[in-house]
Parts: sequence; C-alpha cells; structure tokens
Amino acid sequence: MNLRKAFRLELASAGTPVISFVGAGGKTTAIFRLAREFLEDYPSVVITATTHFAAEQIQLADHHVVDTEKKQFSDLPTEGVILITGGVIDGRTAPIGPESLKWLRESHQGRNIPLLIEADGSRQKPVKSPASHEPPIPDFCTHVIVVSGLAALGQPLSDEFVHRPEIFSELSGLQKNDPVTADALVKVLTHPHGGLKNIPLRARKTAFLNQAESTELQSIGGNMAIKLLDKFDSVTVGTLNSSHYQAFEYTAGIVLAAGESKRFGLPKQLLDWKGKPFVRQVTETALQAGLWPVVIVTGSHAPELESVLQDLPVKLAYNPDYSLGQSTSIRTGLKSLNPNTGSAVFLLADQPQIPAAVIRALTESHSQKLQSILAPLVLEERRANPVLFDHVTFPDLLNLTGDVGGRAIFDKYRVEYLPWHDDILLFDVDNPGDYQRLMELE
Repeated sequence: MNLRKAFRLELASAGTPVISFVGAGGKTTAIFRLAREFLEDYPSVVITATTHFAAEQIQLADHHVVDTEKKQFSDLPTEGVILITGGVIDGRTAPIGPESLKWLRESHQGRNIPLLIEADGSRQKPVKSPASHEPPIPDFCTHVIVVSGLAALGQPLSDEFVHRPEIFSELSGLQKNDPVTADALVKVLTHPHGGLKNIPLRARKTAFLNQAESTELQSIGGNMAIKLLDKFDSVTVGTLNSSHYQAFEYTAGIVLAAGESKRFGLPKQLLDWKGKPFVRQVTETALQAGLWPVVIVTGSHAPELESVLQDLPVKLAYNPDYSLGQSTSIRTGLKSLNPNTGSAVFLLADQPQIPAAVIRALTESHSQKLQSILAPLVLEERRANPVLFDHVTFPDLLNLTGDVGGRAIFDKYRVEYLPWHDDILLFDVDNPGDYQRLMELE
C-alpha cells in the first residue's frame, strides 16, 4: 500500500486535507512522497513549513516559491509539487510568514489543493522531544502525522540519536546514555508534552513508526502500535526505504444478537454451548481475538441477553427496530462506534463455534492490505463468516434497509478472501436439527 492509504487519509476531516508532519526520523521524505501520491488525484500539491527545510531539499519539488509576506501567490504554478518557503539562510529555508500561511489555508480550500506542512525540526535525528516553543502546528490542520524512527531503539540516549535528549529523558524516565527502549519511546509519543503536544483537538492523529528495516523491528513496532492506539487514531509501521507499511487501528466487533428466532422457536442467542449461552461465547471470542470495542446489538429478549453479559467489558446497543430486519442491527452497531474506528468484524450470535484464530487472521491481513471487505474462504470455494468491513464501507452499510446484511454491498466493493481450512465456519443454527448437529461436532 502507499503512504496515503497507510496514513488513512480518507478518514480525515471532510474537505481538502491540511496535513502537518512533526517528530523525527523521515518527515521530509514522507512529505514529498505523499505529495507525489496526491498528484494522482490532484493537479498540484503545496508543501510549506512553519520550521526549516535543508536547502538541498528544495530540489525535491517541481517549483520553489519564496515567501516575502508581500506576495499573494496569485501566480502560483498550477501543476506539480509546489514548495513555498522563506528565504534561504545558512543552508536552511526560513519558515513561511504567518500571513502567507493564513492565505494558503484559504486559497487551498477554494482551489482544492492539498496542503502539507512540515511543522517540526529534528536535525535529521531518528527521535526528538519538542522544546517549549515546538511544534508550531497550525490549528486548522485536519491530520497530524507524528513521525518517529525505530533506528533509535537500543542506541544510547544522547545527542547522536535523539534531538533534545534532556527533554526525552524527562518525559521517558531514562537517564543519559541509557539505551532507548520501545516502552520509553511509547511513553514520549503519548505524552502531552511529547508526541501529542500542540495537536489541534479535531485533527486526526497518526503515529508513523518509520525505519522498521527488519522483521524484528516490524514486530517491535507492531507491539508498540497496540499501546499507541490509546492516544492515536491510527499507527503506521514500516520503512520509507522499501515502501512496506502496516496500518494499525481499532477493529470493532459487532455481535448481531437482536433476532426473534422465529424458525427455531426459542431464543437462539441463549442456547447452551459448552456451559455458556451462545451470545456469551461469541462475545468472549471477540474479546479474546482483540476486537475493540465489542458491541452487542440486542432487540428481542434484550433483558436476558444483558443479564448474561453484564460482567463483560462490552457495549450494549439496543435496536428498537429489530423486527424490520438485519440491516437495522447493522446500523445500530455502526452508530455506536467512534467515528474514527478503522474497521468492524460482524459476528452472528448463532455461531458460537467460530474460533478466535480466524478473527485474528482477518485483522492481521487487513492491517497489511486494508481490504475494503475481507471474508474467509473455506475449501477454496465457499464464502463464510465472520466478515470484516473497512471504514470506507460504513456509509453504504448505514444505508441498508430491510432484512439484508453486508453482502448487499458486495457488488460495490472489491471483496477479498482469506483461505481457511475449517468448514466449521459454514455452520449456523436455524432449527433444532442444526443445533443437534452442531453439538455433535464437538
């Protein structure tokens, strides 16, 4: 996947994106690469800085415009990557003036031009901590990318590897020349005076763990990502050297448990499975697989379902329109999620046999490829549950009506499949005979 997809920029605020890059470990390379990717859909992209670029980096742009705070940029080039900076002093460009930045914001919206801003300096070190005056992030940004280089891990906390090591020490608890650890880096990135400093309240926050050059660093980065998601909307782990990225976000679990079970004659959600009600087993599996949050959509028999789930860390969402079909439960579940949720796995309350392993396999594959829809494929020929839906599909799922499920939008998106060896995924319980056969499987 490219950077634009890995950073989940389609989930940023509506309108033309204004993206600030802060931190250390590859900001400038990432900015110019992202600008080239935007040119696939926009005629031009503007890059500027509230801090400095090295003079030799000017050549990365197609056009360079020097801001004098008198120029109104009415004659800006209309194509390509346009770099706007102050004058060059001692081998570095000066920051753009505040009036010019204000004009660029207004202009880029009217002209539908993405605006990318380098809002931090790091002296080309892999890691930094901001000083009191940093980072100068404009308050109108829609998205902030906080960059950190994993090349600093295991290296001494010193000027050689960390910009402003004394501040990093204060925020992380490490002492001078201690090895930089993953936990220390997470602590700094999630500190209000560290990686989160000065980020506008409404901006989407992405941490980019760059320089994951080895499988070991990719694994370390993945473990860090899980912790960073407490404070960031998404985390990207990878390396700009090979354009290999993995995107981490919260994947919600939505358990559809609102049905009336008319064909069965009893509430299927409460049938016994190894000493537990169906709905509790499905819910526990979702939690074990790492889905978060886990939402249980109730309707018929809601009080009984709530009773058997009351001690679990889940969200209960009552669907008053459950009799109108499955689409109403899908809408109820999605509406209960945080708007920045990256994806959702839908689970059926009459499939307690679904293993956590298949859910983890779906989320792992999605983090690497960000498929729009991903479903298990059993024995290379039969599509099965559960199905993962990316955030990009949510608007269409919310527009479903009647007794239809997510398959109603399969013709609009590319559906990709995860090969799976166990046909137990195909089994569901519609009648007492199905229930008996399911019990005989174990």
